[in-house]
Formats: sequence, C-alpha cells, structure tokens
Amino acid sequence: MRFCSDNNATVCPELLGAIHEANARATPSYGDDCWTQALGEAFGRFFDAPVAVFPVATGTAANALALATLVPPYGAVYAHGEAHVVSGECGAPEFFSGGLRLVSLTGAGAKLDAPALERALESMSPSVHTVQPAAVTITQTTELGQVYRPAEIAALTRLAHARRLYVHMDGARIANALVALGCSPAEITWQAGVDVLSFGATKNGGLAAEAVVFFRPELVRDFELRRKRAGHLLSKARYASAQLLAYVADDVWRRNAGHANAVAKQIGDACGTALLGPVESNQVFVRLGESGKARLRAEGFEFYDWGANGSGEARFVTSWDQDPADVASFCRALKALQHP
Repeated sequence: MRFCSDNNATVCPELLGAIHEANARATPSYGDDCWTQALGEAFGRFFDAPVAVFPVATGTAANALALATLVPPYGAVYAHGEAHVVSGECGAPEFFSGGLRLVSLTGAGAKLDAPALERALESMSPSVHTVQPAAVTITQTTELGQVYRPAEIAALTRLAHARRLYVHMDGARIANALVALGCSPAEITWQAGVDVLSFGATKNGGLAAEAVVFFRPELVRDFELRRKRAGHLLSKARYASAQLLAYVADDVWRRNAGHANAVAKQIGDACGTALLGPVESNQVFVRLGESGKARLRAEGFEFYDWGANGSGEARFVTSWDQDPADVASFCRALKALQHP
C-alpha cells in the first residue's frame, strides 16, 4: 500500500487511449505531427492566452531548459531553499545555463517570502564582480505541499518585474494547486505575472508528459536549440503531445488531482496531532516518531522518511489512482497510533 510518491502511480486510461490513438499510423517526427502542432491552440484555450508550448520528457528538463533560456551564465535565480530546482535536480539548471547561480531564500511552507525576496534584491550589488539578478522561480505546489494564492504570486512577480527579472513557475503539481484553489489556470500563471511555466502531467496520470509554456512568446529565443542540444527534442513527440492534449481538453487533470487531494485530506484528518501543517494538496507531512513509522511499515504501508535523521518525520503522497480501500486502511492505522 504505497504512499511514497505520485511518480509511482499508473498512467490513466484517457492518456493511454491518447497514446494508442497516436500509434495508429506513421506520422511526421520531431514535433511536425498534428498533435504537437495543436498544442499551442489547445493550451491557449486552457490558459485563455496566446502561448508557445514545447513538450519534454521530464520536469527537470522543463525547469532547467526554461531557466537556461531566461538567464545568462552570469545570472542569479532566486528560489526557496527547499525548491526542487535547488535540492532535487543535481545542478541541471546550472549545467544547462552554463553557470547560473541559484540563490536560496526562506519562507514558511517552502513558499518564497516576498519580504525576503525584496531584501535579497536590495542587497545585491550591481558590481561587475557579482552575479546579476535575472529571474525568480516558484514551485506550485511547494515541496511541503502548500499552495501559492494568486495574490502571493502577484506580490512576488511585482518585485521581480520592477527590477526586470523574469518569473518562472515549476508546475509539476499545478493541477493539485488548481483544484485546491478552485481558480482558473490563468489566475495563478500569466494573470499573476508568471512569464514561463513548467507544466507537469506525469505526476497526475501521464507518461513522460511535461511541457514548457511561454506566456510571452518573445522569450522563446533559443529554447528550441537548447532543447535539441539537451536531448529533449523527442523524435516521436506525438506520444507526449497526444497525452497533453487529452489531459487539458477533457478535464482529466481536474478529476485526477481532485481524487488525490481528497484522499490526502482524509489521511491528514486521521493524523491528528501528528500533522505538521495543513493539507492543501496531495502531500501530507507528519511526525510519528521512529516507532510509529516502524509500526505502519510493519502493517504494509510504504512512504518516505522526511526531515533530519531521527526526527520521526514522514511524508505521505497520494495519487490519482489511490485505492480508497488502501486509504481507509491507512487512516485506521494512523488513528490507532494516536489512540493505542
């Protein structure tokens, strides 16, 4: 009974069906197929704005190539210290940009804090001896499962744009955020000031289906060349593109994320005082103690440890295909820990 990661989940039937449809015949390669060519229009409807869309295979590639396109080798990118680009991408943004520097900042819930960003920007010297501020990146949802509200995003983007910095959003779990907020895709992206988005579908029912979405097409610049050089110009791009089209056209994203969020809330409610913070998406963070974690694992539940060694903390992540029976069993086990 797995609660480790939404990367463990299966591919949902609608997206498997889209792959099957794209597999019916030979078709032009390297993005010249009808599915990839339709992405711009479909995502334009989804976001209610003109966009340029480029499929890639992984979220790391989406983040690294987006930032490399926006930021010169001598540029600084401001991010929360727990952001995936900082802690989980093995230096990919630095590598693909040829040397950008990630500047780690603080904020509760792994959210970038606007006052902290303002202080960092004010303290950065324009001297030729320092890296130059170039972009801000935020993660939606955050690595602690928290959700940026539109006003929070707008506060950060105003600070960035006032200093001519670009704003990138890592949207690996953007569907979970949209469901949690009940807002439109536009409200937490371009309307709030986001320039470029890494759009994730893999964690929510897709198969190697990610994309980079430019809300300002003039920023595309050399992205296509960077994507090719990085090995992410997919020869059979139609399989990723067909999934992305089905994902946004038929509200698959909403249904899948809705289920994941709902069962995470059930689990959070069962955690009682062990819960470390509010459950806003499909991630739950708890402090159960080492013995509590051992009891759960002995009963067949799988999850990742979190925090420092010996902290007794854990992370549970729910998926679009989480079995309600497994969730019910998990909730009973968690309640039993609270009331032995």
